[in-house]
Amino acid sequence: MSKQTVLVIDDERDIRELLTITLGRMELDVDAVGSVTDARSALAGRRYDLCFTDMRLPDGSGQEIIELIAASYPDMPVAMITAYGNVDAAVNALKAGAFDFVSKPVDIHLLRRLVRTALRLSEERKAESGAKAAGGPGADRLIGDSPVMAEVRGKIAKLARNQAPVYIAGESGVGKELVARLIHELGPRSAGAFVPVNCGAIPSELMESEFFGHRKGSFTGAHADKEGLFQAAQGGTLFLDEVAELPLHMQVKLLRAIQEKAVRPIGGRDEIPVDVRILSATHKNLAALVEQGLFRQDLFYRINVIELRVPPLRERRGDVPKLADFVLRQLADEAGTAPNRLRPEALAALEAYHFPGNVRELENILERAMAMCEGDTIEADDLMLPQRAPAAVPTQATPESVLAAAAGIPAPVAAGHDGSLEDYISNIERDTIIKALEESRYNKTATAKKLGITFRALRYKLKKLGID
Repeated sequence: MSKQTVLVIDDERDIRELLTITLGRMELDVDAVGSVTDARSALAGRRYDLCFTDMRLPDGSGQEIIELIAASYPDMPVAMITAYGNVDAAVNALKAGAFDFVSKPVDIHLLRRLVRTALRLSEERKAESGAKAAGGPGADRLIGDSPVMAEVRGKIAKLARNQAPVYIAGESGVGKELVARLIHELGPRSAGAFVPVNCGAIPSELMESEFFGHRKGSFTGAHADKEGLFQAAQGGTLFLDEVAELPLHMQVKLLRAIQEKAVRPIGGRDEIPVDVRILSATHKNLAALVEQGLFRQDLFYRINVIELRVPPLRERRGDVPKLADFVLRQLADEAGTAPNRLRPEALAALEAYHFPGNVRELENILERAMAMCEGDTIEADDLMLPQRAPAAVPTQATPESVLAAAAGIPAPVAAGHDGSLEDYISNIERDTIIKALEESRYNKTATAKKLGITFRALRYKLKKLGID
């Protein structure tokens, strides 16, 4: 079996020799060059399994090399060699497509771990020939054929191939942890642990011990050594859910652990190197919290190298039927029964609903409907969907206020309004639909698109509101 090959690009002779000796001892075949020009020639003349490049080179930058490899040799992992503490360069390299980075002076133990992970990734890419980009194992759990979900799946497959920290943004209930698990499972760390932690569920005084561990006798109640979450995720992925809930003092310690790739347990003398990929998520606006001084800007930039937004369910209403079918089958498997069926009216009601709680709310609604329905068929009434209402009622239903109320935008309360709130809302909804029908020349397909709902949901509303 032929040796795996590595290209080292650095203008410092000492670094080239150090990496050549270290990688040679790992049974790797190493080529070392000192310029962008020589690197281009080497890449054109030979196929490599891994590349290391310095940031500053005599005739260009390592960023050029990373961009070249990302464009022309996408199956080759590339790692950036940066000066100690140069976080900006490392972040830019990761955004450009680098697999990971190492800081000078090079830590040999960290380097070896990085190489092993990178070569696993290289082998997986070649063996699967892009199969992960088309879905891959586990992607079937991310239900939906809408364009926005196809885009999310494509980004997951791409992000799984490198080690850049990913910030997963999205409302509560959209499936941020599932997305994080798929990034882990589709990447070279899939054999390692996936360690999820809800940052809002750990008491502030226990956070340091939970994240970094402690030594026996380091504080009252520390009766034995305990490893922290970073050590538990060694070689795998640490998922920081609700990262916005971290107190400021812990944000400082977390930033250091991420930058130095090492942790110091409470009561310990030495730092322990850790090889962990960081994924994080929150339903809050993290950038706004940074502006308010509630979240450290340096930590924000460190965990938000790449942002992946998971869309709310109302932006992919076409996925509701498939999601509902999947959930009903799951619930039936858990109960050991045949799956319940949704009546067309019930499915239309689901498609028309705005789902403030997203997929999690859909699961709860269907579980409740299974308990309430007669037999194995779920009617619209069994769903018990809450009525959507604006926060307040406008004094006069002008075209502007009608559209605002239909969108749930607060407006002034009407004085002396005699009708019921439900009737008033139905009138607003009816006027909005009629206006959309007129503007679309009574083309129902175009009307549904204008209103942002499915054709089936429009038919349900037309029937419910008595619009011919």
